[in-house]
Parts: sequence; C-alpha cells; structure tokens
Amino acid sequence: MPVNSTVDSDPSTTETSDAAELPINECFYSLQGEGTLAGVPSVFVRTSGCNLRCWFCDSYHTSWEPTHGTMTLEDIVEEVESHEKADHVVLTGGEPLIHEQSVDLLERLDELGYHTTVETNGTIYRDAPINLASISPKLASSTPTGEKDPKGDGEWADRHEERRIDVDALADLVDAYDSQLKYVVTGEDDLPEIEDLLERIRNATATTIPDSDVLLMPEGTTREQLDDSRNTVAELAMEYGYRYTPRLHVDLWNDAPGT
Repeated sequence: MPVNSTVDSDPSTTETSDAAELPINECFYSLQGEGTLAGVPSVFVRTSGCNLRCWFCDSYHTSWEPTHGTMTLEDIVEEVESHEKADHVVLTGGEPLIHEQSVDLLERLDELGYHTTVETNGTIYRDAPINLASISPKLASSTPTGEKDPKGDGEWADRHEERRIDVDALADLVDAYDSQLKYVVTGEDDLPEIEDLLERIRNATATTIPDSDVLLMPEGTTREQLDDSRNTVAELAMEYGYRYTPRLHVDLWNDAPGT
C-alpha cells in the first residue's frame, strides 16, 4: 500500500510529534531481499525521513525528497495484520529510528508475536523489542560529493560525512540485539574502510561479532547495475571471509516500487 502524498514538512532530520502516528512512505508485502533472512515473506513498513543522504539511496523518496502520508499506529498494525501469511515485519526507511514512535510500533508488533527486523544506518540507538537489527554503516563512498550529488548543490556532503558513523551507537545496537552488519560495497576500495570500522566496532562492544555476521552487498538498484557489481562483491566476500548478500528483490522485480 503506497502512502506517497507529498507534504510541506520535511521529516528528514526531525521527529514526528504525535505519539500515535508515523510518517509512512509505503507499506507492502514482499520477500525480504537482503541479509540473513533473504527470501522470507515479510511486511515492509517504510517510514519517511532520514538523517543521512547517501548518493545511491534506493529509497530516494524517503530521504532526498521525502514524501509520505501520516498513519496512526493502529492503521499500520491493521495493514500488517491484513497480510495473513507474514510473521515477519521489516521496519525500514529512510531511517526509522529517527522517530520515537517507531519504538511504540515495535512494542505493539512484539505484543502481537511478530518477528521484527529494523533496517538502520546505525547512527541512532533506541531501546525497543527488535529481533534483528540490520545495521548498514555508511562508508565514505556513500557521501554525495561532486557529480554523485543527486541535487547538485553540495548541501548535504559535509552533514552526511559528519554524521555517517557513530561507533557508540553502533556498539550499543550490536550489544543490545541480534544483529548483522551490512555494508553497501561500491568496489574493492571500500574494503580497507570496512576492515578498519569493523575493528573499531569490535573494540567498542562486549559482544563477539563473527565474520559470518558481516555482510557485503553490491551497490545497485537495477538488474543492470547489479550485473556490473555482484560478481566483484562476491569475490571480495570470499577473499576476506565475510558473507555475501544478494539484493533478491532487485533480481526478481528490478526497481519496481513496493517490492
């Protein structure tokens, strides 16, 4: 169910004020396309608004040009429950944890017995019932500089670079929840930064992070783009001993919305 009405306010860096509502870009039923649960039927609840601006963002209308409709938590839960075959709910964005109300939604879903995955950039920690924290730390290659800036005005480059890594928040998420660290890889040059950041996170956590919980995912939002990158990233995963994750939804449905 798309909820794609354009609004005057920009929720990209602010929290919603009504404890019973969230800015929702879309809700839909599909297969989890990424990570350790790839292939699992899931309901996706996509919030609008993000505190970062990755140039390759695959949810452009939740970050660069946020669009949404406001939904009450009860309406969201009703939409989730309408998909009777799904026991899994993926709360995604944008960055869902910029909204305090995401905690309320996760508590409600937990009460109803759903398994919840939260897809987050790892810059914000919240105490909530999360079954899997799918953490995607943003590498330097994500910063919208020069020709990679979709807007072309350079407004977000410095802000993104300053905000993209918070080791304390990353460590808190890893220590609190079952987690996976999922890196979007644009090429071989990303691997030294991944290795360095992983060491920093490991040094900051009480939790052991096995290499099997470190996932390398090729950058690309279309089949054509993935054709150019998936083999390279798969080979890097084998070389470094990390896990490769596909973008199954792109392989199946290309860049169709609601997938």
